[in-house]
Amino acid sequence: MPRHRRRHEEEAENHERWLVSYADFITLLFAFFVVMYAVSSVNEGKYRILSDSIVSAFRNVPGSSVGAQVEVTPAPPLVLPMIVPNRPLVSARAGSDARQKNKEKMRDMAKEIRDTLAPLVDSGQVRITENARGITLDINASILFSSGEARLANEALAPLVAVAHILAATDFSVTVEGHTDNMPIATTQFASNWELSGVRAASVVRLMIDNGVAASRLMAVGYADQRPVAGNDTADGRASNRRVAITIESNLPDQADAGAISAITKGNVVRP
Repeated sequence: MPRHRRRHEEEAENHERWLVSYADFITLLFAFFVVMYAVSSVNEGKYRILSDSIVSAFRNVPGSSVGAQVEVTPAPPLVLPMIVPNRPLVSARAGSDARQKNKEKMRDMAKEIRDTLAPLVDSGQVRITENARGITLDINASILFSSGEARLANEALAPLVAVAHILAATDFSVTVEGHTDNMPIATTQFASNWELSGVRAASVVRLMIDNGVAASRLMAVGYADQRPVAGNDTADGRASNRRVAITIESNLPDQADAGAISAITKGNVVRP
């Protein structure tokens, strides 16, 4: 019986021990807040003196040992000059000048060719136009070749040589295109209109090389009947399609003036 009572008293004492731990925790928490408050409380006068001393050291302005405010004159804002590169402007101006000179050269050359070929232009055998690509001379094949032939006729030599001399004094690239109608051809020399149109273009290129035009500037192309300018269902239409086109390519094709240089009325032509 006494042993049972002693055990009961020990159990009662064990339930009350948490009060001691709780009291210790509250005491430590109070001490913590006291320390935090003490750290956060700064003497305003000492802080001002320290601040003035730092400002004086970095600004070379005498400070005040009694905590007087130090007047610091703010430095004027730094204005950096704006540098605008002028090289693109110069390049644009140079490009504009080059386009203008190129345009004038093309116009002068077109006028000179038109004056040289005036009789053929008036008769409708030659048409001169200008577009985005450059200047194009459409020469009817009837004045250049005999029917089914690719050898230049004697009467065609003089006007082509004159054009070649004009081109030789320039640096423009030149493309010579041969065109035919849709009438089939099959001879021992030409198996089709493709061969005929290509060799006709090459004959004109050869004449230009022989008269001073640099070969590196020339190109011969045969299109057969694939690029007609008129219908092939009439004799006049087929005659218009049989032609040689000489295109003088502008160095600045996007600046070329669109539109015709001369409006030509087509005349009656004879099939070669």
